[in-house]
Amino acid sequence: MAVRLLYLIFRQVMAWLGLLARSAQSKNAEILVLRHEITVLRRQVHRPRLSWADRAVFAAPTRLLSPVCRRHRIVTPATILRWHRDLVKRHWTQPRHHRSGGRRTPPQLRRLVLRLAAENSTWGYRRIHGELARLGYQIEASTVWSILKRAGIDPAPRRDGASWRQFLRVQARCILATDFLCVDTLLLQRLYVLFVVEHATRRVHLLGVTPNPTGAWVAQQARNFLMDLGDRAAEFRLLVRDRDSKFTGVFDAVFASEGMRILRTPVRAPQANAIAERWIGTVRRELLDRMLIINRRHLTAVLNEYVAHFNDHRPHRALGQAAPLRSLPPPAAPSQCHLRRRDRLGGLIHEYTQVA
Repeated sequence: MAVRLLYLIFRQVMAWLGLLARSAQSKNAEILVLRHEITVLRRQVHRPRLSWADRAVFAAPTRLLSPVCRRHRIVTPATILRWHRDLVKRHWTQPRHHRSGGRRTPPQLRRLVLRLAAENSTWGYRRIHGELARLGYQIEASTVWSILKRAGIDPAPRRDGASWRQFLRVQARCILATDFLCVDTLLLQRLYVLFVVEHATRRVHLLGVTPNPTGAWVAQQARNFLMDLGDRAAEFRLLVRDRDSKFTGVFDAVFASEGMRILRTPVRAPQANAIAERWIGTVRRELLDRMLIINRRHLTAVLNEYVAHFNDHRPHRALGQAAPLRSLPPPAAPSQCHLRRRDRLGGLIHEYTQVA
């Protein structure tokens, strides 16, 4: 460090000697340019980081500046005094001796502490210590606190509260989502498809297809849907929809009569109705982008067949690769790899079943 400091001082002295050979006009021009560069840098860097050698070089020539100039430097008299106080503090502070030979926490126990903290957001380190003691693990409470702190896990009051993912997973069984799907036919007629998705099972209900979705038509489709649900309508408490003007007050009143609360998504926020938007993207990629729609009757028939495939056969990652209306079968032996294929929509979609 001392050699580096001497080298920096030598460079500065040589630079100052080089200034003696330059004219005053050249020096003034350079000062103006450097001042502007410093102004630009200060707008981007709020607090530069200085090494100990930089501090030494700054501290020496600062005394030669006028009091006005000192107030506009990154190194002020108060900064130099603070550096001196830190130097004195480090000089008189005794080095911390780490204890050696102590018993280290096994990695398995450390992972267990982190697991309990991740799975129980309301548990503090005392509660985790008590659970470990009940399970027969000998560990100090201070060790549990140290493990959580080093892992960056906040205390229980700060990390308490369910995330959006956890909230939606818990509330999914009582949530419905609805939206419109727009389809342009072969003759450039725009058709509107009204559908509803159950959040918990991802089951899709096709309500209707029309070229003119009036408020009365939308409300009637809502009534028909609730009649088809029957007693299952009491299971749902929330309906998520966007702020489309086609969803009138009568439409909301139909669901409110069954005790459901209407949740309107923010403006231009499709992520707030992600389940419905994902189904729109899926049906476009797997069906509508791969075939031409002739008219309303054709679209209704095609969508009914696709919805039957979607609900009864198509796997979903959110359901553990099961279908909304059909659970996974028992594991099959590798020697029984005999499949039967069923073509849907003219062979556009294939379904496979195990041959008995």
